[in-house]
Amino acid sequence: MSALSAPVFAITPGAAANGQQFLAAGLAFGLAALGAGIGVGTSGSAAIAAVTEKAEVRTTALIFVVLAEAIAIYGFAIAFIILGQSG
Repeated sequence: MSALSAPVFAITPGAAANGQQFLAAGLAFGLAALGAGIGVGTSGSAAIAAVTEKAEVRTTALIFVVLAEAIAIYGFAIAFIILGQSG
């Protein structure tokens, strides 16, 4: 009768936390890449329009595009930090 009262787990207790880390890392990078894509699209189109009107703003426009792209790099770093944590 003692075999019937023992708890039965479908997965090991640490496996669920590992799966949640993968989900969190995927969401962190995916949402950061989505934000970076929107930012680069918006600032890139504005930068092209500004450079065609006034060529002197090329460096400033490039800086804004690079700052928007850096969001994806930050998301990539956060995903590695999440995956590097031991549960």
